[in-house]
Amino acid sequence: MSDHTSDHHTSDHSASDHSASDHHTSDHSTRDHHTLGDAARFWEGHYSGRDRWWKGTPNPLLAATASQLTPGRALDLGCGEGGDTVWLASQGWQVTAVDIAPTALARTARHAAEAGVGERIVTERHDLATSFPAGTFHLVSAQYLHTPFDLPRADVLRQAAHALTPGGLLLIVDHGSVRPWAWNPDPDTRFPSPEEIYDGLGLDPARWTPERLDRPQREATGPGGQTAVVTDTVLAIRRAT
Repeated sequence: MSDHTSDHHTSDHSASDHSASDHHTSDHSTRDHHTLGDAARFWEGHYSGRDRWWKGTPNPLLAATASQLTPGRALDLGCGEGGDTVWLASQGWQVTAVDIAPTALARTARHAAEAGVGERIVTERHDLATSFPAGTFHLVSAQYLHTPFDLPRADVLRQAAHALTPGGLLLIVDHGSVRPWAWNPDPDTRFPSPEEIYDGLGLDPARWTPERLDRPQREATGPGGQTAVVTDTVLAIRRAT
């Protein structure tokens, strides 16, 4: 799960599910939901165990960044309950939302329908360790893509960079400090710097440019209403035109 002010979850993979809205939903998983494994069961249990985790507002760093862009096609990796997805759609983006938990995708679809932007959103179910959404995107958003399970995260983010259109932007926002409400509140956790994360992607500098490598601080609100000053790790990577 994610521990920040929106309802975006920190998944290691992604998924979609059928809903009662006019969303189009497809399932790209290679296995049935009941045999997907520990990560799928964990995140589905997380969402199905509570009516709602987050308040439905977008992550602030995504909103601040996307507000400066011309709307086009966006990819939301690990969309959770759809706060970022629905906000992007409300700003004119066509959004592909992916997640591993069917309940999360059902909530994203319902949220979009209630907001009147269902026609702007497509949900897809993916295990990002084994599959990735097809197509190219003007914006790829990876907000707090953390997990207690193994994930080839650098490979996933590298695929995200390659999925950008010429001139497109990859926005990665990670936890840069321990949230008191996190599922793994280890005070000795070491958080990699944005430079380390970027170097680990191994991107060709002639084709991708890091426009922002930063560690800003902000006051965040957890799912129980508690607040804390936290650090985010931010990477904004632009593909060359």
